Amino acid sequence: PDTIVIPPQWFPKMPTMENFQQLMVQNPALQWMWNSVFISLVTMFLVCATSSLAGYVLAKKRFYGQRILFAIFIAAMALPKQVVLVPLVRIVNFMGIHDTLWAVILPLIGWPFGVFLMKQFSENIPTELLESAKIDGCGEIRTFWSVAFPIVKPGFAALAIFTFINTWNDYFMQLVMLTSRNNLTISLGVATMQAEMATNYGLIMAGAALAAVPIVTVFLVFQKSFTQGITMGAVKG
Repeated sequence: PDTIVIPPQWFPKMPTMENFQQLMVQNPALQWMWNSVFISLVTMFLVCATSSLAGYVLAKKRFYGQRILFAIFIAAMALPKQVVLVPLVRIVNFMGIHDTLWAVILPLIGWPFGVFLMKQFSENIPTELLESAKIDGCGEIRTFWSVAFPIVKPGFAALAIFTFINTWNDYFMQLVMLTSRNNLTISLGVATMQAEMATNYGLIMAGAALAAVPIVTVFLVFQKSFTQGITMGAVKG
């Protein structure tokens, strides 16, 4: 093949889709793709929901221990996942969800960076608007949804993209929590192919290309929201 000839051929003389066909036939690649999409989308939704609410409360509500709680979130951002790996595995085993997609999703919900990011955006919410909504009889949930959320929407969109990409590329957590072949994600599945078929570079590159398509698509589609959210977060001072 063109990948191993000397001198190497950067562009194949006879392009073919055979590697993609073999990838689908020899491996459950579509199942791996579905697992990756499901884990990334569900994690994105749960992280955005919890982080936006937590960030709003930390920014606009006053309660005892508020600064200490926020300091804990900041400190947690500095901890690598390897530090809390053993407790996470024991909790997952205790819940009986090891080697399931939820074993990857649940440990990722409490993302300190998401809370920090949404708190910074929530600081831009005028307190007068919240007080006006309270005078008009709005409850906490309606105030957040009708008044606060439209203001922090750019940050919400940026967090959604961050979470999707971070979850999709989270090889370490997937490697620890998933063992069955049909439960693997596309990145983990490609890694197992590399171990099993170390010389079949065409098949491995086909899997890598398939794994990169969703990330590139998400960024291109939501590029405007992503850059807007990052810019607003940088300008805030």
